[in-house]
Amino acid sequence: MPAESRGHRIAVLSGGNSSEREVSLKSGAAVEMALRSLGHRVLSIDPSQASLSDTHVNGVAWDSIDLAFLALHGAAGEDGTIQTQLESLGVPYTGSGPRASQVAFSKLASKQVFLRAGVPTPPWQVVEPRLSQSELTGVARQLGFPLVVKPDQQGSSLGVSLVHDESELRAALDLAFSFGPVVLLEQAIVGEEWTVGLLDDHPLPPIRISSQGTIFDYQAKYHSDDTQYIFDDSASGVAARTALVTRHACLALGTRGVARADLMVDRLGRPFVLEVNTIPGFTDHSLVPKAAARLGMSFEDLCQWCVDSALAHFQQRRAA
Repeated sequence: MPAESRGHRIAVLSGGNSSEREVSLKSGAAVEMALRSLGHRVLSIDPSQASLSDTHVNGVAWDSIDLAFLALHGAAGEDGTIQTQLESLGVPYTGSGPRASQVAFSKLASKQVFLRAGVPTPPWQVVEPRLSQSELTGVARQLGFPLVVKPDQQGSSLGVSLVHDESELRAALDLAFSFGPVVLLEQAIVGEEWTVGLLDDHPLPPIRISSQGTIFDYQAKYHSDDTQYIFDDSASGVAARTALVTRHACLALGTRGVARADLMVDRLGRPFVLEVNTIPGFTDHSLVPKAAARLGMSFEDLCQWCVDSALAHFQQRRAA
């Protein structure tokens, strides 16, 4: 990296009040360590304990901060709120802008964008708590079993259930509704789970995920040592198709910086985008760092890339 890109004062934002606070704090700690090793001056900020609306945060003036590195997961981190606040302060930040963040954080809004852009995504229906049990069952029957029940706005697979028949539906809905008033019933794609990271519009090596559970849930993502991550470096076939569809999905949403798409590939080798994460995890179990390492990028390299990308995008927007 060029010498002039080093030595910035960087505020790392992590924690927050979302249900993904634990993972966010781990991401933030890893990023802080990497940035310090690169010679940056790092300020740790937890938005649940410090107001971002003031001119100073943790005793430091915002106008003295060169960049905010966002390691916030979940609501108020990935939903465009923090991004809007930082733009009002004139502080460059890593990742996508407010609008792309807001749309990507809603599975419903994302799917509507995917549908218009021709990005393959599993068929779905939206349900709300006001619907009767018979109405909910009718929607499920229309989609057909098995199906996936998921909250509209939630990450890390929290509140997500795979439902095989009507006997499992009520418990799955209760769990999903505990995370918010809008829930999606999604036709389950029987096949393989894949994930593809993106650095701006450049796909990282796709990863096929093999976990012991029926779905790649919170436990499998962050605590299990049994989950397997399998790379396929071929320039054609399923891996290439997942990379192409991921790039299409992210372009449709307008993401920038680091993003990651989660996909299912059916038995015919057709990829379907489940969702796009605009602030993917940066922990020792996280997938984007694993994929970057496949290209020879260390964790420190990846963090520096995020810094350089964010500053370059900021300069481009300011010059426009």
